[in-house]
Amino acid sequence: MKPAERSGARLAVVQALYEMEISGKGVIDALAEFEAFWIGQVIDEVEHPPAETAFFRDLLRGTVEEQRAIDQRLDAALAAGWPLRRLEAVVRAILRAGAYEVMFRRDVPVKVAISEYVDVAHSFYEGEEPGLVNAVLDKVGRAVRPDDFTKGSRAG
Repeated sequence: MKPAERSGARLAVVQALYEMEISGKGVIDALAEFEAFWIGQVIDEVEHPPAETAFFRDLLRGTVEEQRAIDQRLDAALAAGWPLRRLEAVVRAILRAGAYEVMFRRDVPVKVAISEYVDVAHSFYEGEEPGLVNAVLDKVGRAVRPDDFTKGSRAG
């Protein structure tokens, strides 16, 4: 497991979640399409990084399966009057995947997950969105894994 391949999996999951929301595709179709045609490929002169396949599959399936709980947690973390549905689709995908990792992947340190999804946000946005992703995922992390913030900082 290389950190770069985990980062690639996170980026691919966000792209797959976005694609699923826009097209109405299901998890099985999205997994097959991304594994066959996107991950590790160069498309329209854009290089899509290699990704750890098992991690990609878990993140995508888990985010979809736990979406109700994730969305409730994200709505609670967002500012009043700004429910998740009001955010742009890519931001929703980033927040959902990040929240899945924070809430359900206890093997990944919270601060690592947050940092990774802030990096994903930077790959799509130059404005305020990465800061929003950081603030919301930090709030989710503090709510569901408070011990990760009181212990010494752990790298991962």
